[in-house]
Amino acid sequence: MSQNSGKPPSSLPAGSGGENRAVDAFLDKIARTPAVAPAGSRGRLIFALDATLSRQPTWDLALSLQSRMFEAAAASGGLDVQLVYFRGLGECRASRFVTNGGGLAGLMQKIDCRGGHTQIGKVLKHVLGEMQEKKVAALVYVGDAMEENADALAVTAGELGLRGLKAFMFHEGNDPVAGAAFREIARLTGGVYASFDASSPKRLADLLAAAAAYAAGGRGALERQGGDAARLLLSQMR
Repeated sequence: MSQNSGKPPSSLPAGSGGENRAVDAFLDKIARTPAVAPAGSRGRLIFALDATLSRQPTWDLALSLQSRMFEAAAASGGLDVQLVYFRGLGECRASRFVTNGGGLAGLMQKIDCRGGHTQIGKVLKHVLGEMQEKKVAALVYVGDAMEENADALAVTAGELGLRGLKAFMFHEGNDPVAGAAFREIARLTGGVYASFDASSPKRLADLLAAAAAYAAGGRGALERQGGDAARLLLSQMR
């Protein structure tokens, strides 16, 4: 689980023609990997949040909107959601899986944001561990910064993509380092990158609902949901 080394975040390198062909083949393999829960089962989604000190307003916003995920998933068989968060000096924790918005809200209400560095690498490795136990259809990540090694994050994201998980990276603000890393994580998993402004809560609500619909019922559920957020997700997903 990574700690900030004090080195500047690395940028994502541009590949050569041969490297690009290898990446395209890798992404094609991800696209052929099923990512939908079996018929009759509930989808599983991991909802990960940056809970460092500057994130308190967005944490409160996510708390007020999280029930939308369960509502959007209900028509497609339902959804089990696990909360993962990091904060402070190396603290990164995961909850049990919950089956309704009230349970998730109860967990979130007990958590306050604290200063510290990002720990996205821990989140990705945790998701990888969960997938060794049971299928997880999607990771929804909400954050505004990235202070880790982008190449190391990309390696773990690639492993997740091969196992059929799609990462929905929802980026608050416009930090370019975070944006580049979040886009790469989304790309390597065949998932989605989207930005939002915390002053416009409807956009985040719609993004959460669309991601939950996918986790519960796959592309078909996302297509049936409709709306701008669903179309954005469908336009990017492989």
